Amino acid sequence: MMIQNKINYVLHLADNALILGHRLSEWCGHGPVLEQDMAMTNIALDFIGEARNFYQYAAELKADGSTEDSLAYLRDAYDFKNCLLVEQPNGDFAKTIARQFLYDSYHFYFLEKLCESSDERLSAIAEKTLKEATYHLRWSSDWVIRLGDGTEESHQRIQLAFNDLWYFSGEFLTKTSLEKEINTSLPDRHTEGVIVDLDEIKSSVLAKRKTIFEEATLKMPTDAWMQKGGKEGKHTEHLGFLLAEMQFIQRAYPNSAW
Repeated sequence: MMIQNKINYVLHLADNALILGHRLSEWCGHGPVLEQDMAMTNIALDFIGEARNFYQYAAELKADGSTEDSLAYLRDAYDFKNCLLVEQPNGDFAKTIARQFLYDSYHFYFLEKLCESSDERLSAIAEKTLKEATYHLRWSSDWVIRLGDGTEESHQRIQLAFNDLWYFSGEFLTKTSLEKEINTSLPDRHTEGVIVDLDEIKSSVLAKRKTIFEEATLKMPTDAWMQKGGKEGKHTEHLGFLLAEMQFIQRAYPNSAW
């Protein structure tokens, strides 16, 4: 496996976690009730902790003086490799829940499989993170059901949220040229089984979504066309605005010690 491909793969995992963690952190102090405000803030911290672990590994692989901070705060939007779903604005509570469930229903099964990686570092990060992802999936699933099978207004809001976000939900399960190249590299003890084969988790992800939609009395969108490009650095305008806010202090006062 080319080392740059592996670095890009690890950055993809880190960027997903960091950007979604930042989005959830925007709810701090604005949640609908105190308990859920705290829940979203804690989940945001879980994602940022996961991002740190992956960024630290990416920095070691790069071996060029990069740090977890420089990878998070000093790269431009086109360098980020997160999927497009996680950079979408929060919207109302229903839209945040829809976005979270679509991510969690992928993230849990992805980490379960990554625990089997032949790369011991990736496997260890996945094993640690899976404990948190188990709670995240239960939390977002419960809220999808509560909103979908709740009042007329809550049902309508969560259905509209899924309708709006659905065409971002397939990118997680779509292989990029990088992932295909890694998977088709000549197998040896250093490269075989490093990354997750997305085909192996697709059925579990879709089955989980179907089950929760049915329990929530929601209609799963059937549009087969899916937006993609985030993994390869092609993003929506929302990421630029997010990074402008998130990276401001580091760029305005470089190399500051807090």
